[in-house]
Amino acid sequence: MEKLRVNEQRLWLTHVEMGKIGALPNGGCCRLALSDEDKMGRDLFIRWSREAGCEIRIDAAGNIFARRPGLDNSLPAVATGSHLDTQPHAGLYDGIYGVLAGLEVFRTLNDAGIETQAPLENIVWTNEECVRFSPPTSGSMVFTEQLGIAELHQAKTTDGTTVGQDLQRLGYLGDHITMASHKIGCFIEAHIEQGPILEQQNKTIGAVTGIQGARMFEVRVTGQDNHAGTTPMPLRRDALTGATRMVLWLNELVADQGDDIRLTIGRFNVSPNSASTVPGAVTFQIDLRHPQMTVLNALEDRIRMGLAEKARQAGLGLTIKDICAFAPVAFDGALVAMIEAQAVASGYSVMRMLSGAAHDAGNLAALVPTAMIFVPCEKGISHNEAERATPGDLAAGANVLLYTMLSRAG
Repeated sequence: MEKLRVNEQRLWLTHVEMGKIGALPNGGCCRLALSDEDKMGRDLFIRWSREAGCEIRIDAAGNIFARRPGLDNSLPAVATGSHLDTQPHAGLYDGIYGVLAGLEVFRTLNDAGIETQAPLENIVWTNEECVRFSPPTSGSMVFTEQLGIAELHQAKTTDGTTVGQDLQRLGYLGDHITMASHKIGCFIEAHIEQGPILEQQNKTIGAVTGIQGARMFEVRVTGQDNHAGTTPMPLRRDALTGATRMVLWLNELVADQGDDIRLTIGRFNVSPNSASTVPGAVTFQIDLRHPQMTVLNALEDRIRMGLAEKARQAGLGLTIKDICAFAPVAFDGALVAMIEAQAVASGYSVMRMLSGAAHDAGNLAALVPTAMIFVPCEKGISHNEAERATPGDLAAGANVLLYTMLSRAG
């Protein structure tokens, strides 16, 4: 009997259709969390899921739970999923692949007339990307009770609204649900790697063993607005000059810390942002990552002390605000081994690997058996319209997801 496989062309075309929502000029897309485009993507996912026979539930964080009933619906669901929100200049696969791979698994089971003992669930988590509001992975943090729903609803977006207002306006404000009341038996997230390792190693599947730790800080440097033409250079309290010196120092600091360290300044705002005014304030964000907690703690201490000293030397004010902190995550060993075994059984090359990026799966790992399936992306490029994955690799990951979910659900 021929081995059951997902429909590669159908999976590819769902990415093409979803990518038309928020389409960008160079082939990417932009659907920021709880934007109008995000609503359109969510609406399309719900329509597709209902057509596949799923029951839909939406919670107070805007998370979407698409459930395929099983023969015994009293059993905890075997869950998959990811996110539909994107970065501003995103490709078609980051997060979206995990959601659409789950949908394709359901469609494939429907085509084959297969019922599982336990129900299956495909979850769309709210605001994984942290572009319009913080913290990242907000939806899964609420579900796992690492973030209060009231705190999320009160969070301000970059457009001046609150998250609660956006959820209400878009029609995605549901009942409060947590893992304590909505049981799942395990969570398996399929994702593009967002790095070059699988491609370099000529492997099709990554069986992900865990996620490195991350810290995010908002740094505000304050000086004094002043006239660009009349203020002598020695008398200036130029926040931009001070902030750029801090950024250069940060990069020098981590340059000799080994290959595992990651430090990024991805957001930088200048005030008043006028060509004829000495900048009086600068705000920037630090994204710091490493697989070991001891290294993260030591680097954070050095960064805080070093930035304070730089500000003191320049006569500038400094505040550092914690945005979020994610401890390094270890995934369930048995589930990782099952993914590895299903990849081999399906004829795919596979390797174990660590995720350099944070994912919603990281929030569930301490509470329920969790793992991830990676597939290659071209040159490791992600968070970029040039993000690419092949139909064959996407189907391969979905096939491994299919058999892993079947093994868990019965």
